[in-house]
Amino acid sequence: MLAVLISGRGSNLQAIQENIENGVLQGNAQIAVVISNKAEAAGLAFAREHKLNTAVCPSEAAVLAELEKYRIDLICLAGYMRVLSRDFVYKYAGKIINIHPTLLPKYPGLHVHAKVLAAGDKESGCTVHYVDAGVDTGKIIAQRKVPVRLEDTPDTLAARVLKQEHILYPEVIWRLCKK
Repeated sequence: MLAVLISGRGSNLQAIQENIENGVLQGNAQIAVVISNKAEAAGLAFAREHKLNTAVCPSEAAVLAELEKYRIDLICLAGYMRVLSRDFVYKYAGKIINIHPTLLPKYPGLHVHAKVLAAGDKESGCTVHYVDAGVDTGKIIAQRKVPVRLEDTPDTLAARVLKQEHILYPEVIWRLCKK
């Protein structure tokens, strides 16, 4: 069973759920709960439309309490804009994954597409990694590359990377839930 943590529109949540509904993700790859730290997160509306359990948890203690209600096999951070505490990460060690919109270890944190362009990189992409006590420092599980075009802006690059995120994240979840 999956817990998906979001803070915004939830486009990766949507990609995961669409793969579940299409039969690509099966078995333990079912969303038990969608948790957001923001009541106005658009992804919550999507989750409710798809009859998924939702919770708004403004604190980490509230997130932990919500997770205790379910038998969670994997916690998927999907645009969750909070850094988890060391205690949280240790409690769920090896069960928390994140999708990041660059080829880690380059450019952890925020504003990554502008950093890629400023550096003159020829490629970017996305990374799924295990979450550890650092920011985007956990063991890399998988990556997908995206070429950087001369005419790219942070927004155009972000849009192309996001398309690859929507492919990669469900693929990784499927592999991890098969184990």
